Order: sequence, then structure tokens, then C-alpha cells
Amino acid sequence: MKKVNVTLWMAVLLWAIPLAQAQQALSLEECRRLAAESNNRLKIAEEKVEETDALKGAAIANFFPKISVNGTYNWNQKSIALLSDEQQHSINTMGTTMMASYNTSVEDFAGRLSQVDPRIGQALLDAYGSVSPEEMLNDMGHQITDAFNIDMTHVFAGAVTVSEPVYMGGKIRAMYQLSKLSNEAAKLQVDKQKEELMIQVDEAYWRVVSLQHKQELARQYCALLDTLSHDVEVMLEEGVATPSDVTKVRVKLNEARMSLTKAENGLALSKMALYQLCGLDLRGDYRVTEDNTARMFQPEVSLDMQQVWDNRTEIKLLELGDRLARTNVRIATSGLLPNVAVSSSYLVSNPNILNGYQNKFGGMFTAGVVVNIPICHVNDIYAVKAARHRRNQVQYELEEAKGMIELQVNKLNYELEVANRKLAQAQSNLENAEENLRLADESFEAGVISSSDLMAAQTAWLSAKSEVVDAEIETRMDYLYLQQALGR
Repeated sequence: MKKVNVTLWMAVLLWAIPLAQAQQALSLEECRRLAAESNNRLKIAEEKVEETDALKGAAIANFFPKISVNGTYNWNQKSIALLSDEQQHSINTMGTTMMASYNTSVEDFAGRLSQVDPRIGQALLDAYGSVSPEEMLNDMGHQITDAFNIDMTHVFAGAVTVSEPVYMGGKIRAMYQLSKLSNEAAKLQVDKQKEELMIQVDEAYWRVVSLQHKQELARQYCALLDTLSHDVEVMLEEGVATPSDVTKVRVKLNEARMSLTKAENGLALSKMALYQLCGLDLRGDYRVTEDNTARMFQPEVSLDMQQVWDNRTEIKLLELGDRLARTNVRIATSGLLPNVAVSSSYLVSNPNILNGYQNKFGGMFTAGVVVNIPICHVNDIYAVKAARHRRNQVQYELEEAKGMIELQVNKLNYELEVANRKLAQAQSNLENAEENLRLADESFEAGVISSSDLMAAQTAWLSAKSEVVDAEIETRMDYLYLQQALGR
């Protein structure tokens, strides 16, 4: 029994989920919020801001010293011998060579030294006893040659280095400024991406609203023709109407139903486009509610172009581009200026030669200053010229953009004025069409006019109603485009 209840509850839940989804209403603000949360291009732009934040931190780090630790180990097959084999043999046998020349013993040599100073002769006898001068000198020769044989089998080396740039021709400061400007540009790109996304959402939203009105109009028109078809069939039975009248009404009804099908298909596709922008399930069934906020969509009476330029993201980006170009000029110029850096290190190695040659670790501190003065760097000269020409291009682009924006704003302001006039004309036509339809209904019931005349009045009403819907949406969108052009 419990298993059956669980299955029943699961079935209820599976049925309730799409039902709850179908009840979800999508207002214009909700669509904007969902789109901002789910749009991948906007997320990419926001990640770009984070990237430039990190690059700005890296640029700041260039002002501070850099500390690095390096270590190395090498194994060598052979060691270094500063003396050749022949030289080593001569030094190793220098006692034999000398004794062969003098042919004397330690006692004789000590006796001769005693004639100069008895203490020296006695010290020699005490030190070497019966050792011959030949052996003594040969032993000294071996010690000398051993000292000149450098053991390089295992070599260890390491260093801790601290370096600090003092003056790099202004390059470090310019790179920091460049990173700041890149960060500002990335933030402006986020604003621009949001602005473009909101425009796309508004277009998709009002397209859906327009088609919902068109669908409702098509249904009302079908209902009118259904009623008329029934009335004409009754009139045919009473002999008041002809079969031709019935056929005309049925043809018109079929056309209306076909128009309703097209409106439904168009609405479904438009909803899919809106769902895709909002990051919703394309197969979902959401209720798009119309924003009925009473607003006046009137054109601007006066235009302050300087304020418009200050508000426009494109102008801000181009002004940033001009500052970036100036910074690039300074970076290119730094290649022609002197560079000064200081560094300090602690070096350690094994073997070391700090106190003779020793097979053990030994180290020392070093400090120094590096100065680089460019004398003839033709490529840097041309790089500066190229950077200056690039800055001139950005300035021309800025002036051109201002002119295009001024034209765009005036054009959109005029289009909004025209759209308001069209809306007023469409509303006036609708009032006349509704009055004409009312009179046609009364005349048809009185038998004064034919079914064809009534269908003509219904068609005129449908066309007038559709024109009002189109004019209202056009006015809203023209106002939206104008606000975008004004940078609001």
C-alpha cells in the first residue's frame, strides 16, 4: 500500500511541475533579470573585468623588488687540471732532481745550516729525522700538484637574488596606466554588453506581446466569422441568402483560421527566441504579461549633444582609446631613454674558491647597479612614430563617432515623432472602424446590407486594430532606441 502511495505522489509531482511552470509569469523586468543572469556573452565580459583586475595587480607589482632563488647541480666526467702531466711530473720529482744535483743527506744539509745557525740545523734534524731531502721535496711537490688538480665531479651552486628597477624610461608607470585603462575599458564593455542585451530582450518581449495581440485579434475575427457563417446558413434556410453568400463567408472563415494558425506559429517561435535570451527551457510554457505602465513616449524637444556624448558608452570607449594611445606613445618612447636597475645576491657554491679551492659550500654577498643607455635604436624611433599616428587615428575616429551619433539621435527623434503621428492616426481609424462595424452589424440584422458588406466592415476593423497594435509597439521601440542613443 505504501508503495502505491509513493507512486501516486510521484505522478502528482510530475504532473504539477509543468503546471507550475505554465503558471509562471514573465514580465519585462523579469525577462531582463533572467537574461542578465544567464547570458554567456555578459559573463565573458565580466570575466574580462576580472582578468584586467589581475593584470592591474601584476602591473603594480612591477614597482616592488623581485626576489628569486636559483639552484643547480652538475655531474662532470672529468675534473680540471691546471698543470699538464709533464708539469705535474716535474714538480712531483723535484726532490729527486735537486738531490741528484747536490748529492747530500739530511745530516750533511743540517750540518751546513748549523754553521749559519745551530738552531736551524737542529730543527731540521728534529723534523725529518732520517727522511732524505729527496723524499721531503717530492712530498711537497705532490702537495702542490694536488692543489692544482680541481675536483669538478659534483658541482653545486645556488643564489638568492633581489632586483629593483630604479628607472625604466617611464615604462613601468606607463604599463600601470595601461592596465588601469584596460580595466576601465573592460567595465565599459560590460555596460555596453548589458545595454545591447537589454535591447535584444525588449525587442523579443514586445514582439511576443505584439503577436499575442495579433493572435487574440485573429481569434476574435474567427469568432465574428463563425457567428456570421451561422447567421448566413440560417438565412439560406429561410431563403433570404444564396449559396454563394454561404460560400463567401466560409472562404473568409478559412482564411481567418489560416491567419490564426500563422499567428500561433509565429508566437511560438517568438516565445522560443525570448526564452533563449532569458536562459529558459525552450519547450516551456510561460505566460508573458504585458507591461501596461502608463508612459508618454514623446520625442525630445531639445537635444544637448555634449551631454549625449558624455553618456554614450561608445564615446567613453573611444576616449579611453585615446588615453591608451597616449600611453602607448610613452611606452614606445621609453625604448629611447636610459634604464637603471639595482640588484643584490647571495651566491653559494660547492666547490668554492673563496679561500683556495675547497670541496665544501661557501658563499658571499654581491650588489650592483645596471645602467643601459640606448645610443642608436632606429626601430624604437619608428615605433614612437607609429604610436603617434595610431593616436591620431583614434582622435579622428572619435570625431567621426560624435558626428554619427548626432545624426543617429536626430534621426531616431524624428522617427519617434512620426511613430506618434501614426499611432494617433491608427487610433482614429480604429474608432471609425469600430463605429462602422457597429453600424454594419445593425444594418445586416435589419437586412439592409449583404454579408459581403459586413465582412468588409469586419476586415476593416481587423486591419485598423492590427495597425494600432503595430503602431503602439513601434512607438515603444522607437522610444527605447532613442533612449539608447541618448545614453540613458
